[in-house]
Amino acid sequence: MDLRIESSTNDGTAVLALRGEVDVYTAPKLKSSLIDLVDEGTYEIIVDLSEVDFIDSSGLGVLVGGLKRVKAREGSISLVCSQENILKIFRITGLNKVFPIYATLDEATKETAQ
Repeated sequence: MDLRIESSTNDGTAVLALRGEVDVYTAPKLKSSLIDLVDEGTYEIIVDLSEVDFIDSSGLGVLVGGLKRVKAREGSISLVCSQENILKIFRITGLNKVFPIYATLDEATKETAQ
């Protein structure tokens, strides 16, 4: 399975909408997208995982690495996810305490804008 990434901006916040699987093969593509955003000066990022079918430790590592990059510049990464199988991975790893996770993009956008 491939990973498709659509990038957009909403009130100064970048939104990366992912579709597919985030694994050892596709994680570098996500990493590159996150690094590009930070290099362009975007430090408020929402990663929409609503269309992600699978994420492994490589994908989680990329998200944590991206979070470290934006935190160093006083930014944040929020996640959108309502799929129980993906949420379970965040709970098991404790990353649900590290990332704010919202059920919808609207919720994440409202919270990020404040």
